[in-house]
Amino acid sequence: MTQQTSKLVIVTEKLLLKKIAKIIDEAGATGYTVVAAGGKGSRNVRSSGQPTVGDFYSNIKIEILTANREIALRISDEVAARFFDDYSGITYICDAEVLHAHTF
Repeated sequence: MTQQTSKLVIVTEKLLLKKIAKIIDEAGATGYTVVAAGGKGSRNVRSSGQPTVGDFYSNIKIEILTANREIALRISDEVAARFFDDYSGITYICDAEVLHAHTF
């Protein structure tokens, strides 16, 4: 059994995690996954995701699966409006198909 979903991905600074998690919860998403991230973008090279003395300034990637695309768009819009003028970050949405959807 599968289910069509929208996957919202947010790549941003780790120090925003708690604030973004609150936005995700308040929007009605059922959960999210967070992993360390690094790379290069318009604001230069960021951490590799490797531990450092102060990894507070490292980047993360947050993935949210939602059955409702509107929830994903609401989260993306609020995160961008509240944080992306002052912090590095990007969001994108992909169509996804959840396998074993009875647990989603």
